[in-house]
Amino acid sequence: MEQKEHGTFPAQHQNRQPGREAEMTPQPVYDNPAYKPAGKLTGKRALISGGDSGIGRAVALCYAKEGADVAIIHLREESDAQQTAQAIENLGRTCLKIRCDLRRENEAAQAVETAVKGLNGLDILVNNAAVQFPQNSLLDITADQLRDTFESNIFSCFYLTRVALPHLKSGAAIINTTSVTAFEGSPTLIDYSATKGGLVAFTRSMALSLVEQGIRVNAVAPGPVWTPLITSSFSPEKVSTFGSTRPMGRAAQPFELAPAYVFLGSDDSSNISGQILHVNSGTIIN
Repeated sequence: MEQKEHGTFPAQHQNRQPGREAEMTPQPVYDNPAYKPAGKLTGKRALISGGDSGIGRAVALCYAKEGADVAIIHLREESDAQQTAQAIENLGRTCLKIRCDLRRENEAAQAVETAVKGLNGLDILVNNAAVQFPQNSLLDITADQLRDTFESNIFSCFYLTRVALPHLKSGAAIINTTSVTAFEGSPTLIDYSATKGGLVAFTRSMALSLVEQGIRVNAVAPGPVWTPLITSSFSPEKVSTFGSTRPMGRAAQPFELAPAYVFLGSDDSSNISGQILHVNSGTIIN
């Protein structure tokens, strides 16, 4: 089934985050068959959190096309992770599947060590995993939800980056996934927007902290993107109009985000650090 006119999708909902890509209608488009790789990441080794589906899956596949071996971290969606790994292996590249709960510091640390051992090093870290729990009011955000959102979206990035740093050498790149909500806010995603704003500050601070080591730190700020996070967090009614209010009148497909991560992970962006790339269906961010 194709995306409907005016950027809307069939009403649907999944009851558990991060959600399964295989249960979405239509399924997200994570591969662009017209993409022309140029060996931009030949010999690179990348670790991508939330790499089993959505943006992470598209990035992992595009990295493999550019010559990188990858490790993907996923929470529980084994079938999505397996499909991603198979697509990468079909390209002749290595894909390690690492299941862990990034809210737990020891598991996050072990995930990095597993990736470094399995890939024989690390050159690119993509902090991409996230959750969101829409609420109509701050009064509806419980302490448990607040803790879950910050542990999943912010703490995980600190944990992964801290353990990865000793393995990163000059020329390495760290790429964080923030959000358009960090810049324009969201009345129903208050805690989520706060974590994404935190990632903007984390990106800028880490860029300054690591500049003398030759390690670049940047971020991508997506707008609406058709991923399992959408169908597992929003109501069917919200899903049915998802992305339609943006200037382009539609949500992005995951494959449309992947080239931004390739650019930030490659030497093409050798003079860029502490910056945010906005891939957001035409929303202007000043």
